[in-house]
Amino acid sequence: MSTNKQAFDFETLAVHAGVEPDPLTGAVMTPIYQTSTFAQSDVGVHKGYDYARSGNPTRTALQNALATLEGGRYGLSFSSGMAAIDTLLRLVQPGEHVLVGNDVYGGTYRLFTKVLAGYGIDFDFIEMSDLAVVENAFRPKTRLVWLETPTNPLLKLFDIAAIADMAHANGAQFAVDNTFASPALQQPLQLGADFVVHSTTKYIGGHSDVVGGALITNDETAHDRLKFLQNAIGAVPGPQDCFLTLRGIKTLALRMAQHCRNGLQVAQFLADHPAVERVIYPGLESHPQFDLARRQMAGPGGMVSFTVHGGETQARIIANKTELFTLAESLGGVESLIELPAPMTHASVADSPLAVPGNLIRISCGIESGDDLVKDLAHALSAAG
Repeated sequence: MSTNKQAFDFETLAVHAGVEPDPLTGAVMTPIYQTSTFAQSDVGVHKGYDYARSGNPTRTALQNALATLEGGRYGLSFSSGMAAIDTLLRLVQPGEHVLVGNDVYGGTYRLFTKVLAGYGIDFDFIEMSDLAVVENAFRPKTRLVWLETPTNPLLKLFDIAAIADMAHANGAQFAVDNTFASPALQQPLQLGADFVVHSTTKYIGGHSDVVGGALITNDETAHDRLKFLQNAIGAVPGPQDCFLTLRGIKTLALRMAQHCRNGLQVAQFLADHPAVERVIYPGLESHPQFDLARRQMAGPGGMVSFTVHGGETQARIIANKTELFTLAESLGGVESLIELPAPMTHASVADSPLAVPGNLIRISCGIESGDDLVKDLAHALSAAG
C-alpha cells in the first residue's frame, strides 16, 4: 500500500501496517527469513542485513507494524517484555532516579529492585493517581517516570497526559507499559509519553503461542541508542516469533472488541454476586478512575480483578473450580485465564509495599461466548460454597 497508512483507521492498520508484498516473490504475507547470516557482495556491502542479531526482514516488518499501531516513528522488538524493559532502563545511569507507579507486574518489580537497584539506580514506588504526590516525588536526578496503565493486577489508571507534562517539566522522560490496553485501546505517545513498552506475548500476539516484547518511540536519538543496545545485548526475537506476532496483530482490533465485551459482561456479573467482595474493572462506574478510562481509553479491556469473601483459601478453591477459565499465568490470549496474583505472577512483591491481597483473583477474559464465561464463573463460585 503506497498511501499514508497513518491516515487509516486502526482496524485497517492492524491488517496492513508494516507489511508489503515480498519484493522477490510477491508473497502477501511476510516471509519467515529463517537465516542467521546474509551474503555480502563485497566486504561490508550488503542489502541492509548482515547478521540476524543485528537485523532480519521479518523482524523489520514487525517493528514497523508496532510503530505504526502506536502512532510512533520507531519500533524495536525483543525476545520478551522483560528484555524490552531492561533495555529501556539502560538509558538510566547509576546514581539517577526513577519514579514508578505503586502497582506493577511482579517481574518488573523484581528487575527494578533485585537487579537494577544493585547497579546504583534509585527507584521510588508512588501512588500516581494522586498528581500532587507525583509532583512532589521528583528529584534533581529523576531521569525516568515509569508506569503501567491499567496496572497489573489492581487495574489502576493513571493520567498519561498530566504525568507526561510533569515529567517533561522536571527534565525526565516518561515510559508507559501499554500491555493491558494494547494500541487498540490506548496510544500513550499521542498523550505525551516518550516510550511505549509492550509484552507482545499478551494481546498483541494474542494466541498464547509466542513470547516477545517491544519498545516504540518518536525520539530519534533515544531510538538510535536503544537500537545499539538491542544489537549489543542481543535479546532479540527469532523470525518465527516475529511472524507469529505479525499474524496475531492482524486480528487485534477484532479480538480487543470481544475482550472488552466479555470483560464488561463478566464484571457486571461478579459485581452482583454475594461471594464477591469487590470488583475492579475500568468499565464499571464503581472504578475510581472510571471517568479517566472513558477519556483516555477506547474501551475498558478484557482484564477483571476481584476479591472474594473467605480469604486466600476461598480464592484458591474458586480458581481451581473453573473449567473454561484455565488456571495459568499470562493474559491477553484468545482463551480465558484465571490466576491468584499473590502466589503466582506477583510472588515477587510479597512482603513489600506493593504486596497484593491473597484473596485477589485476576481473570483474563478471552474471546469465547460471554454467556459461557459467566456460567463457568457462576459454577465455580457456587461449587466453592
